[in-house]
Amino acid sequence: MPEREPNQSNSKVAGRPSAVADSEFALLLTHDVDRPYKSVQSVYHAIEHRDLGQLRALRPDVNPWWTFDDIIELEESLGVRSAFYFLREKHLLERPPSDWLNPFYWVEHVGRYGLETPEMLDLLDRLQEGGWEVGLHGSYDSYDDAERLETEKTMLELALGESVTGGRQHHLNRSPETWDHHRDIGLKYDASPGSSETFGFDHGYLPFRPFGDEFVVFPLTVMECALPDPGDDFNAAWAECEALLAEAAENDAVMSALWHPRLFEQTDFPGYRRLYRQLIERALEMGAWVGAPADYYAMMDHPGESAAEEGDESELAETGNDDRSRLRPRQAGDNKVKTGLNTEPTG
Repeated sequence: MPEREPNQSNSKVAGRPSAVADSEFALLLTHDVDRPYKSVQSVYHAIEHRDLGQLRALRPDVNPWWTFDDIIELEESLGVRSAFYFLREKHLLERPPSDWLNPFYWVEHVGRYGLETPEMLDLLDRLQEGGWEVGLHGSYDSYDDAERLETEKTMLELALGESVTGGRQHHLNRSPETWDHHRDIGLKYDASPGSSETFGFDHGYLPFRPFGDEFVVFPLTVMECALPDPGDDFNAAWAECEALLAEAAENDAVMSALWHPRLFEQTDFPGYRRLYRQLIERALEMGAWVGAPADYYAMMDHPGESAAEEGDESELAETGNDDRSRLRPRQAGDNKVKTGLNTEPTG
């Protein structure tokens, strides 16, 4: 199956909704929740920074990468909301033995977390009650494993107590069938197309509909790690962000930004929190609509919207808002990775 990519003359390109017609452009804010806990990484940072104080993070009561309070406070102060995409990566023992010797999967295993912990459930409640979007961050192998994706979506919705609208694949992994899987399990949008190494509007200035129906794709314009390191040269990083904002305004674009939560920790990742704030402040000054993809999606007109909404309401009624007792996942079929590994520090 050929890759579905948009072009501006394609009738499947999704336009901007009338609710934001007076805005110069749109800026969608997203966060992939990959590694909310700092553990063995503290040894690396202690060596890199020549700072033995980094080893404090090995204590179970110290976790500098839990930055959700900082992000919530920052966005609330600016009057905006964003999306947080939550990940359920496989345990190493869920993988075939041939994967146990691969260092990549050890890294993924060390960073994994569960949604069933009290602090995660409290975080989901706080985000939901405050108006932030909670979405799915499909695990590394799930991009071509519909059963795995459905299991992860079900687990997240049980923890959240409501349906999720969309999300993004871990490491931006995609195959030609990924969007078919997303649509089949009830997701309304995907925000995966993009890069961890480059930034820009390579996939067009507007979201698009690969199937010509209500399913929408929001391309990723910029991931923070693709920019010049603001800790080394903040002005260079800001110049690139400012240029992207100017291009978005000139083309009535829908721009999407990804900032990983751990990069808001200012000791390990200096400059990224300041850069994120400045990006939002400048977009608001320029007259942009700024918010989460699900909020933008909700303002759009969609083909077949009435039937889809009835199905969603029926499914949610069956699930129930307080049923977190089924968070322990059923075993999904293991799926061997079929694409090259992305070694960028994005996951």
